Amino acid sequence: MPKKLRVEYCVKPDAAALALAAAEEFTRTAEKSVATRGRARIAISGGSTPKAAFGLLADPNHPWRARMPWEKLDLFWVDERCVPPDHPESNYRMTNEALLSHVPLKPEQVHRMEGELNPEAAAARYESLLRNTFRLEGAESPRFDLVALGMGPDGHTASLFPHTEAVHEMARLVTANFVPKLNMWRITLTWPVINQASTVFFLIGGADKAGVLKEVMMGPNDPERLPSQLIWPSSGILTLILDQAAAALLPATDGEGCGVFERER
Repeated sequence: MPKKLRVEYCVKPDAAALALAAAEEFTRTAEKSVATRGRARIAISGGSTPKAAFGLLADPNHPWRARMPWEKLDLFWVDERCVPPDHPESNYRMTNEALLSHVPLKPEQVHRMEGELNPEAAAARYESLLRNTFRLEGAESPRFDLVALGMGPDGHTASLFPHTEAVHEMARLVTANFVPKLNMWRITLTWPVINQASTVFFLIGGADKAGVLKEVMMGPNDPERLPSQLIWPSSGILTLILDQAAAALLPATDGEGCGVFERER
């Protein structure tokens, strides 16, 4: 991984504008990937902000529904709770209700994590799916066109929680991770896989994220406590799409509401 990381961030006024920006980023990246390779492979996260963006993508009254190259899109998940797909806490269920049930994606284009299985079995099956879908050999890692992440107030991202085993996992593509404070198993892509993506962005909103975002992006390196610091894309560029509340403690932006800073290991 590069020693220096260029962090590019844009700040939106509120949650609604944040969702609009996310919908545009999803669509623009998919269009670019299809134009370049003929296919777009995107890994998504759960949460209220992605849900709002998914609703915009599915809405025929907005431009993204018509622009998105649905027939050439493969959809994957960054992580999942170990619950059945119809459970209220399922990331798949949220995505299905907000997006999948409204757009022309075929079942074979939707690659969900099977949270209803034994956690280790579910992780192994998803790793096998990735190896087959991306036609990986040996120690090769999949290269997603886009990985969309969120960040929790504790500094976690995906299901890489502070002081959990997944923070240290580097050999596997997908791992089961028990989170003691939640008393719950999760399934998650490992951080080396996330870092191989062509584009990685954090979508973050809310004042409760401002302090930890500053610490993750500008503070001392402590990924055991702040796993989001493990996200250091091989491209050397990390994108942040933020609302004003989340960005309150970052450096001032330019006249367009965007800014850039560098982070070093």
